[in-house]
Amino acid sequence: MQIQPTDKIWKNGALIPWKDATVHVLTHGLHYGTGAFEGIRCYSTPKGPAIFRLKEHMDRLHTSSKAINLKLPYTAEALCRAAKDTVRENKLDSCYIRPIAFYGVSGIGVNPLGYPVDVFIIAFPMGAYLGDEGLKNGIRIHTSSWHRITSGTAPATAKICGDYLNSALAVMEAKLNGFEETLMLNELHMVAEGSGENIFMVRKGKIFTPPLNAGILPGITRESVMEIASDLGMVVVEQNFTRSELYMADELFFTGTAAEVTPIREVDRRTVGDGKPGPITRQLQAKFLDAVRGKDPKYTKWLDVVE
Repeated sequence: MQIQPTDKIWKNGALIPWKDATVHVLTHGLHYGTGAFEGIRCYSTPKGPAIFRLKEHMDRLHTSSKAINLKLPYTAEALCRAAKDTVRENKLDSCYIRPIAFYGVSGIGVNPLGYPVDVFIIAFPMGAYLGDEGLKNGIRIHTSSWHRITSGTAPATAKICGDYLNSALAVMEAKLNGFEETLMLNELHMVAEGSGENIFMVRKGKIFTPPLNAGILPGITRESVMEIASDLGMVVVEQNFTRSELYMADELFFTGTAAEVTPIREVDRRTVGDGKPGPITRQLQAKFLDAVRGKDPKYTKWLDVVE
């Protein structure tokens, strides 16, 4: 996905030109993946641009950073203000926001304790992550030969830069085999998540999704969709399930900041349901998109308007 450059990027407390937002080649986070990041969306709403669950995302950035002993020099509230400043300065009506914090330059050793910490916030336009066609008609996915990292290997429930080598390997394998996205199993061969999405399965009217102890990222969109489903009277069950159970699903869908609510029409060359997005997926997708676009007053609590 190509990025359309904007005018300014927030770096360590100041807005600087896009072209000047660079790092040194000896940056520790570049060599060893010692950083944490977030993905946040800002939507066009009747009240102007509004950022979806901004505080929750910045709180998670703090939690992820803590998991790798990276001390952020800014509070979550300060980062929320910085994200709004970045959107406002770039005159964006809707966009994707990427805050990232990482250990900077001090030496070449693996141990980063005592190194400086750099923090950036980037905002730029972005459409449907898995394509408009995928959002409308569903995508084809492939179960990866790469397993999801385990919590005993790295902090799997934190959004850590280095953890995403695992995701990159899995999604490259899927793309090379002609699929739009990937699905990873955990070390117990249970369904975990996609390369950057949580997964939901619908079977006999119930909605299932892997629990946090499956080694998944506690997705903010995942949590939001679960709340919407509950409000609609749907039954949502957090439990482990196997790859073979996916083949018996009536519906499957991904959730994520970038993916939003994306239907899955095929898994491992097996058609899901009748090969079209199912009624529950469609209902949740429509309700979610109304919520983030400020069209449903019930969920305006999730929107932080950029004045």
